Amino acid sequence: MLNEQTITQLRGLRLDGMIRALQDEAVSTAASALPFEQRFALLVQREIDWRDSKRVERLLKAARLKISGACIEDIDWRASRALDRGLITELAGCDWLRRAHNVLITGATGVGKTWLACALGQRAARSGFTVLYARAPRLLEELRVAHGDGSFARRLAQLARTDLLLLDDFAIAPLGAGERNDLLELLDDRVGTRATLITSQLPLQAWHEWLGDPTLADAILDRIVHSAHKIALKGESLRKAKPKKSESA
Repeated sequence: MLNEQTITQLRGLRLDGMIRALQDEAVSTAASALPFEQRFALLVQREIDWRDSKRVERLLKAARLKISGACIEDIDWRASRALDRGLITELAGCDWLRRAHNVLITGATGVGKTWLACALGQRAARSGFTVLYARAPRLLEELRVAHGDGSFARRLAQLARTDLLLLDDFAIAPLGAGERNDLLELLDDRVGTRATLITSQLPLQAWHEWLGDPTLADAILDRIVHSAHKIALKGESLRKAKPKKSESA
């Protein structure tokens, strides 16, 4: 049995993974026949695995994904949806995040845009990237309020540090002049340095008209569309197809 003082000291050093490994009778029994160096390496690896697991938990919690159970492995690949398996496989590798590219997912209500976005967000978090899910109208309203309480610059800086910003329901409601400016500021901080994933019911070619102001629309779309991977989902609503189950992509 381990000395309680040793356990306390390890806990003080925040070596919780090592503590669990030492307290794991199966591991202790298997390791007892190993040389000291190998036993020690085993303990160190358990600590690393523990920390990696806790970090992923923190990243997933901070992401606030709308559909937390969405994952790449559960994608519905039916042909009618026009989903490019090669592109999704590429995105699952997360190189687009490392290169600060964007992903634009469009399609009618219920075809699985949000589900697919959350699945990519979950993969990003599990790969060690910081992720934040937000409905675009709600985030823009949050930024509008932030102007009034003086927290706008701080909030914008927080968003700029997020590796993947997932904007759901983009272009779902009319946009005011102040919101256009805030959207430009938000995207300008991210272009070339951080990735943004956007879902919208509105086809990509209609975004310029929705943005309204031609000059700002050009600037905003330049920051969104440049180096973007585009996914246009097709088919009938999955909510109608699976009324008793959560929609999947």
